[in-house]
Amino acid sequence: MTDAVGSIDTPDAQDEVPEDKKKTRKGGKRAKKGPLKRLAIFYRQIIAELRKVVWPTRAQLTTYTSVVIVFVVIMIGLVTVIDFGLDKAAKYVFGG
Repeated sequence: MTDAVGSIDTPDAQDEVPEDKKKTRKGGKRAKKGPLKRLAIFYRQIIAELRKVVWPTRAQLTTYTSVVIVFVVIMIGLVTVIDFGLDKAAKYVFGG
């Protein structure tokens, strides 16, 4: 099966690189930095990503929490009713 981009089974011609042309990485950028430096960069990137997050307002958080609590209570009630019904059915069928 092919489409405009190509097939999943066969790679595109530009993706194929002869074995002698492939570059082998020896260390790269990571090998030049120590573990503490990489850890510091990692935490800086975490903080940068957290600054991009759109945090909910207090009203939104209250609404979302209420919806979740109501949903969980409804599901607990539904499972309780089903469990009670199956218990009664099993006692009726097998005696008890």
